[in-house]
Amino acid sequence: MGRKRSRASGAGTSGGDDRRGDNARSGGARSGGARSGEARSGEAAPGFELEPDDYGGVLLTLDGHAQSYVSPHDPGLLVFGYVQLLAAVLDCLPEGRLAVTHVGGAAMTLPRYVQHTRPGSPQVVFEPNAAITDHVRRELPLPRGHRIRVRPSGGRAGLAALAPASADVVVVDAYAGGQVPAELTTSEWFGEVARVLGPRGVVAMNTADEPDHRHVARVHESMRTHLPHTAVIAEADIWKHRRFGNVVLVGSAAPLPGPALTRAVAASTFPSTVRLGEDARRRLGQAKPFTDADAEPSPPPAPGGDWRVR
Repeated sequence: MGRKRSRASGAGTSGGDDRRGDNARSGGARSGGARSGEARSGEAAPGFELEPDDYGGVLLTLDGHAQSYVSPHDPGLLVFGYVQLLAAVLDCLPEGRLAVTHVGGAAMTLPRYVQHTRPGSPQVVFEPNAAITDHVRRELPLPRGHRIRVRPSGGRAGLAALAPASADVVVVDAYAGGQVPAELTTSEWFGEVARVLGPRGVVAMNTADEPDHRHVARVHESMRTHLPHTAVIAEADIWKHRRFGNVVLVGSAAPLPGPALTRAVAASTFPSTVRLGEDARRRLGQAKPFTDADAEPSPPPAPGGDWRVR
């Protein structure tokens, strides 16, 4: 089930103006604007905007931070680097339908992708901003025949209402003001994720950190408390502590398909590396898990949305 890649980071495009390049890498900077002579979509909430681009896609921004990119006619096209990595986790799982729970919805890029690659998969999306959801569904309708249910709830409350072992995958991609909320970083949170996952279920979480990786190391330990088989995926320069950026954490109660995950990540647009288990712990450094008593949100990107070198 091949995934189309973005025209980004050194890959030329007709016209020579590749607006997907650096923005696709991080997801942290704004991309282009409304096409010349074309009005932007109306706002559904303060700071919310849908911006069409010259490639037929739409960028969703909230409070100046890019949240999602959707190509309505090509749901297999994934532009942001970290979204490609989340999709790589999904791609390496057994073929067929997957029951997927998404924490964070925005323009619902990944639910559309799952419907595209695994038609008929039952999906639940927790997106607390109902105004944004209504606007997105009106301007960017979901595909026909989908089984995507969107609920106006945050992640903690949403998962608490789900039955045990009701999900094959939990995808966590939730940001507020450019930061992962503290309540989604703790051992207690991952205990709830583990309860909802089936015995071989997998969680894939997008987070972000400074080059020292101190925050993501603690989130990784929080995950390991309940889901001991882990993987950490990041671009090469992030592993080398060169810049702030996205890191994808993967966890399961069962062994992960390491070779398949490595192959899937190798196919992504931006050179990225998978570190498994103890190798990931060594790379991240010693840390203690977050708890609800001492949780912290992920570090914010630099002012102006610069997710590159500090």
